[in-house]
Amino acid sequence: MKKDFTALYVNHADSILFVLKRMDELKRKLLIVIKDKKYYSLVSIGDLQRAIIKNIDLNSTISSILRSGVTVAHEGDNIRDIKQSMLKVRNEFMPIISVQNDIIDVLFWEDLEEQNENNKQNIQLNLPVVIMAGGKGTRLVPLTNVLPKPLIPIGEKTIIEDIMDKFVDCGCHEFYISVNYKADMIRYYLDSLSNPEYCINYFQEEKPLGTAGSLHLLKNKINTTFFVSNCDIIIDQDYADVLEYHSSNGNEITVVAAIKNLQIPYGTIQTKENGLIESIQEKPEYTFKINTGLYILEPHLIAEIPTDTFFHITYLIEKLYTEGRKVGVFPVSEGSWTDIGNWDEYLKCFGKG
Repeated sequence: MKKDFTALYVNHADSILFVLKRMDELKRKLLIVIKDKKYYSLVSIGDLQRAIIKNIDLNSTISSILRSGVTVAHEGDNIRDIKQSMLKVRNEFMPIISVQNDIIDVLFWEDLEEQNENNKQNIQLNLPVVIMAGGKGTRLVPLTNVLPKPLIPIGEKTIIEDIMDKFVDCGCHEFYISVNYKADMIRYYLDSLSNPEYCINYFQEEKPLGTAGSLHLLKNKINTTFFVSNCDIIIDQDYADVLEYHSSNGNEITVVAAIKNLQIPYGTIQTKENGLIESIQEKPEYTFKINTGLYILEPHLIAEIPTDTFFHITYLIEKLYTEGRKVGVFPVSEGSWTDIGNWDEYLKCFGKG
């Protein structure tokens, strides 16, 4: 029976926003673009991200942002060569195309014999990671009345282990963990793991200092570009791509933001003077960039954090952009961001949401 790959197809005339949503639905970061039922190109999450960074309208068609020279396999190609090509370009799948541009087959990453060893990029970012783990986790009460939020379980691990392992996968092993609420419990649990992949340094708030106030305690301890992450978010993104954007753009801070699309389920009305109707729009859609809680910072910014003062990282961001300094935003899809700090998302991790 011929395999059906049509779920992976999007049309060349589909919008950027539509394709972004489709990737989330399929949990894929690569799709096949067709035109007149024939192979046309491939579109990756990177293509969409580059378009969003350029501020291209999300209603634009994907045909306007596609790369030239996309690598695919062709009918008659040796299977070994196809596998090598996949490993080289890091595609999660490779379509096999006929001379008539029909899609004959699709070879998936999981089909490769080498996938167990080679499906992770050999990336060694070697950057420090600061995890803000001092909050009380009030959105997850009553669970956090007993456990600190970083130690809430997800499967066989805790939230903070999931976050740390994501960084370990890209070669980051040096962690600075800001603690306050139930600090002793967090220290005891993580120290008991004796995980050789983790090099953990704790720094403690004596009082709540917001999402960035405790960073002043790291002055003269971090002297290179570094990540900052909330302790309740998981981002499904290659962090090397975020770092490359941050560095190449010369940013002082880069904020990772999720593209959130909301549809108002009613007709909306705009009025003018004397209550007269000006316009009406049926079930409008709005798209926003949502702060996920993951950042890249340059080390000199630590000196700009006030000492022993309640200070959110958004205060620092506002300070920089009002001074005309570079604050970048790296977009990820809504489905690539999981905010485990609220009950709805936490329960989804167990299929109950």
